[in-house]
Amino acid sequence: QVQLVESGGGLVQAGASLRLSCTASAQTFRAHYMGWFRQAPGKEREFVARISGGGLHTYYSDSVKGRFTISRDNAKNTSYLQMSSLKPEDTAVYYCAAGPYNGGRASEFPYWGQGTQVTVSS
Repeated sequence: QVQLVESGGGLVQAGASLRLSCTASAQTFRAHYMGWFRQAPGKEREFVARISGGGLHTYYSDSVKGRFTISRDNAKNTSYLQMSSLKPEDTAVYYCAAGPYNGGRASEFPYWGQGTQVTVSS
């Protein structure tokens, strides 16, 4: 069982930066891919980014590529999502997730955090 706790959300203006953190309880943290997803009101949850267990491989959705950076610190059991050049359309609840496989679908991640709200004003 992996428990995940996100932090770092908030209200920012367009063009600003924000960093989200996700801390895991499991000692097997390194064995899991870490992913970030988001869900805006009335929309389905969508993939944002994911990173391999050792941190060497990262993947991004086209909508955030070049603006967001996913990373992890296995010594701290923590994954990060650095968000830059934020746009109003980035407004959503952001969730971190952990899973054993390299997949971009929410169904491939069995463990989820509670979510943190990110609101970008224009």
